[in-house]
Amino acid sequence: MRGRQVVSMLAAGLTVACSASNSATEGGAPPAKDAPPAGTPVTRAAAATAGTTGIGDPYFPGDGNGGYDVGHYSLTLAYEPKSKHLSGTAAIDAKAVQDLSQFNLDLHGFTVSSVNVNGAPARFQRKGDELTVFTNLKDKAAFKVAVAYAGTPDPVRESPNLGSYGFIPTADGSFVTSEPNGAKTWFPGNDHPADKATFDFRLTVPAGVTAIANGELAGAPQTKDGKTTFVWRETNPMTTYLATMTTGKFAVRTGVSKSGIPVYAATDPRFNGILNNLYEQSSKITDYWATVFGPYPFKSTGGVVDDYAAGYALENQTKPIYGGFEPDPGIIAHELAHQWFGNSLSIRRWRDLWLNEGFATYAEWLWSEHSGHGTAQQSFNDAYAGATDEIWKYPPGETRPNDLFNASVYVRGGMTLHALRLAIGDADFFALIKKWAADNRYGNVTTDQFIALAEKISGKQLDGLFDAWLFKPAKPSKPSAG
Repeated sequence: MRGRQVVSMLAAGLTVACSASNSATEGGAPPAKDAPPAGTPVTRAAAATAGTTGIGDPYFPGDGNGGYDVGHYSLTLAYEPKSKHLSGTAAIDAKAVQDLSQFNLDLHGFTVSSVNVNGAPARFQRKGDELTVFTNLKDKAAFKVAVAYAGTPDPVRESPNLGSYGFIPTADGSFVTSEPNGAKTWFPGNDHPADKATFDFRLTVPAGVTAIANGELAGAPQTKDGKTTFVWRETNPMTTYLATMTTGKFAVRTGVSKSGIPVYAATDPRFNGILNNLYEQSSKITDYWATVFGPYPFKSTGGVVDDYAAGYALENQTKPIYGGFEPDPGIIAHELAHQWFGNSLSIRRWRDLWLNEGFATYAEWLWSEHSGHGTAQQSFNDAYAGATDEIWKYPPGETRPNDLFNASVYVRGGMTLHALRLAIGDADFFALIKKWAADNRYGNVTTDQFIALAEKISGKQLDGLFDAWLFKPAKPSKPSAG
């Protein structure tokens, strides 16, 4: 992600994202009629087999859920831009990881009309952003839950610096960017990056409106009775916050990059003059990153520029989205680097966010070097000289839950990688980056794993370097450029 907060780093001119609120505004439908009455005693056996209401991330204790792993989401949704009404069904394929008397899904707002488990009606109730489903599942059992719901999406609002995120209604459709925990504003699920899944989207909108989601179109859109249905499929695992249902009036260009990767670029009419540039830059940069980071992990690439003035960009899987501005090549390079670092390799806990944003920031410096606009060393020097005291007081190796997108996570994270490159040399550094991407393709990663791999490849003990750059609230000594 690249966000509103612009920190002047002298000649570096770096734009960094900023903090987001920890949770959406309280809301939701009343408990279902068939839910257990309020105050119903919970037996000890039932409590022991209830899935937890959080996935176990202390930074966001209410996000995600325990007791099961999601394998696939099938979202069949219809959206009316004029009334801002979203309705449909989320079908979720999952597997229990314990005996389950009940489990939770994250969902903010909406009226839930029914919940089925394995085709049979299930009791359920609502409390805040938790949808509790009562069931009887054995450990390791595969199951399908289908939730029918409808209402007006309510995005997370007035989060520091990010403003609004999640499903944001716009004049002609919707702008959907869900990091860190806004997926629950438009579909029920396990809303935390630790539980990745594949997705199908069957999206119906008024004729003349385009519906854009992740992955690739499964055939041509079909129009009937004034409605058009778009079917998208993302067959590679994806975190919930990277899913999108961006809709509106768009000009679209498709094709393939020079290396043969399918490309999908779309712009709101206000930005139609940059459609070709968005397409070409996205193609060229994706191809280049494949030579630096290893094979592109997904089946298509591209980008979307919408007219909603978000002031930030988000690396939605296969289709980064830019909110109300023309992205320069550096920002495109940042978001496309995330397709490897953040999307294919996803963090297990939010404390390790620098593994996403530090890597994408360093990718900007590498792109600048590749395109002849200043070396990575020059970008590092500018960042080091221009960094504020606040960056040095904020160790990026343990991000703060109320300030996830601090400049330190981006800029000091990027500087960490350059300091590592200087310490172990280019050959080992770029071998490390490729192996990191290859070994953890489609998985979840931690900082400890990265440090261990860096030490294994370089044959050096690197605790001091990572401690100084990631974990100490002090300005590290500037490393020698060699």
